[in-house]
Amino acid sequence: MTHSFLLEIGLEEMPAHVVTPAMEQLKQRVINFLDANNLKHGTVEPFATPRRLAVLVHELANQQPDQDLEVKGPAKKIAVDEQNHWTKAAEGFARGQGVSVQDIFFQPVKGTDYVYIKKHIAGQQAADILPGIKDVITAMTFPTRMRWNKYKLEYIRPIHWVVALLDHEVINFQLLNIHTSNQTWGHRFLGSQITLAQATDYQQALADDFVIADPQERQHLIEEQLQSLAQQHHWQIEIDPELLEEVTNLVEYPTAFAGHFDPKYLQIPEEVLITSMKDNQRYFYVREQDDKLAPYFIGVRNGNQQHLDQVIAGNEKVLVARLEDAAFFFQEDQKHDINYYVHQLENVTFHDKIGSMTEKMARTKTIALLLAQKFNLTAEEQQNLQRAADIYKFDLVTDMVGEFAELQGVMGEKYALKFGETPAVAQAIREHYLPTSAEGALPQSTVGQVLALANKLDSIMSFFAVDLIPNGSNDPYSLRRQATGIVRILEKKHWHLDFNQLQPQIIAAWQQTGAQKQLDYHKHVSEVNEFLTERVRQLLLQSQVAHDLIATVTTTTIIDPVAMLQHAQVLQAHQADSQFKEDIEALTRVLRITAKAALPITQVAVNPKLFETASEQQLYQEVQQLAADFAQRDNDQQLQGLLALQPTITKYFDDNMINAADDQIRYNRLRQLQQLAQMIQVFGDLTQLIVK
Repeated sequence: MTHSFLLEIGLEEMPAHVVTPAMEQLKQRVINFLDANNLKHGTVEPFATPRRLAVLVHELANQQPDQDLEVKGPAKKIAVDEQNHWTKAAEGFARGQGVSVQDIFFQPVKGTDYVYIKKHIAGQQAADILPGIKDVITAMTFPTRMRWNKYKLEYIRPIHWVVALLDHEVINFQLLNIHTSNQTWGHRFLGSQITLAQATDYQQALADDFVIADPQERQHLIEEQLQSLAQQHHWQIEIDPELLEEVTNLVEYPTAFAGHFDPKYLQIPEEVLITSMKDNQRYFYVREQDDKLAPYFIGVRNGNQQHLDQVIAGNEKVLVARLEDAAFFFQEDQKHDINYYVHQLENVTFHDKIGSMTEKMARTKTIALLLAQKFNLTAEEQQNLQRAADIYKFDLVTDMVGEFAELQGVMGEKYALKFGETPAVAQAIREHYLPTSAEGALPQSTVGQVLALANKLDSIMSFFAVDLIPNGSNDPYSLRRQATGIVRILEKKHWHLDFNQLQPQIIAAWQQTGAQKQLDYHKHVSEVNEFLTERVRQLLLQSQVAHDLIATVTTTTIIDPVAMLQHAQVLQAHQADSQFKEDIEALTRVLRITAKAALPITQVAVNPKLFETASEQQLYQEVQQLAADFAQRDNDQQLQGLLALQPTITKYFDDNMINAADDQIRYNRLRQLQQLAQMIQVFGDLTQLIVK
């Protein structure tokens, strides 16, 4: 015999972004509760709307299974005294297990007899266990929490009702001042209180009262309504998945509607219109068949078709007010030139411990011009980069960005073009923010890529310089995302940078230009290097690269993210080679010996005249041949060249005692191995690699 169990938590409206993760959390916590209490069950079906979180457990067992146990007690020598009488320890054990000492028997464990009893435990009824699910409710965690009335419980929103229904019977418990019941509520405006006859009536009973409890069903209905409006008006609708989920979690009974705005507002950049509709009002924007933005929008109301014309009129009024503001800001911003806005940045603080936005731009420009030389940008690209670096934050003080912060960079590009800047400069202004998420789109232009690198690197170095270093989950300035962006841009362009060398060069350039101010950029150079290296580790983990391989390529004194990524790829590609184990072991033997070596400063070169065996000469010649064009080879060719030395290295160690009695011969051999080790170490610390 199995049952259906319904648990519903009725709440005040939750923020949309909390609904889905809270629903999944409740489902998992209920499953964990049932499993911990050994209550077998079938599927656990989750439901959620802005006002409720619920699960319906199917095929829930009537009770726990019975258990026949053999319970171990104290050793026989403790349970029985010298007169062969039961001791208090034995009597206490039996009493604690609910049996008498006559039920005791002995069994050996590793040569020692112990007291045992056989115990039958009848499984508890599900109805007796389920009141404990109250702890599941109170254990829920949320990104933000609140307290209400006199209660100490912190929750996402105040709780108004709790349904706990096993088939048709209420599971009784009290949460705060709320007693569980079989009564839920329908739609806030269209519905009323609902008495559930049994748990399985839940979904249909709510649907009859204008609540679609299943988020997937609500989302599917919204999609159907959007497509219906698109077909009816011959529109194209780009359905943003994040917006669709958000709208789904804002309503209990969705009804899509189309609104209209005056075509005159289409003169405003479409990014502004889309931001007003999508980000501010949660509307879906539409395009004509020729891909031009249409003067229409689609909203989703929490209700039915009644009085929909009034709803449309109200939404149009709200949107027009926003568009009027945008049109005003757009015109006002064009009354000044870029120099005016750049000058205003002197009064904008980047961070109170670091300085103004003007000072940040000066530092960024220094880095950008340094990178331009390293990456061999053309004269035209360098000219555009310099101009972009001089002005790239100017849109922060425009009225449009002041009202629509999401448009920083976007409006910079629009205004730069209107003010006569080259397309390359304008594009770089927009692209310097990219990527805006860990996996977001990257800058496409070379100028934009270099400016983005410089801007992000300045932010990381500057925040580290004032000890505002991310720790744990704390990263208020999104430095991890910016570091990931640096690595991804470098990888996209195959640009090699050794940050061990680059950081001192940047600091020296700042000192020459006076952009360093009073900040101590030297004290956290190693921490910045490790911070960037950790981003490489995370990218490799996401690519399913083994931990030992990641440790290998990131344990290096050359902090070159692209080299680390490439070396991991090459090593991974050769791990299945038949000779890989033997080859790597030969190379790691070289590394281990040279790691312990202490060569005198005077020993700077290998002297072939000191060779005593043919294998010394052979290794010397092969290493010299490999070293001659090693830097010009690609990573795969470098590794294959090193692996090919395995027979020669093995013969070398067979024929030669490295720690020879003669100091000159010993140092000569160590120096010979050290030259080889320097090439091996290009791939990191191969001793970290686990080979099978």
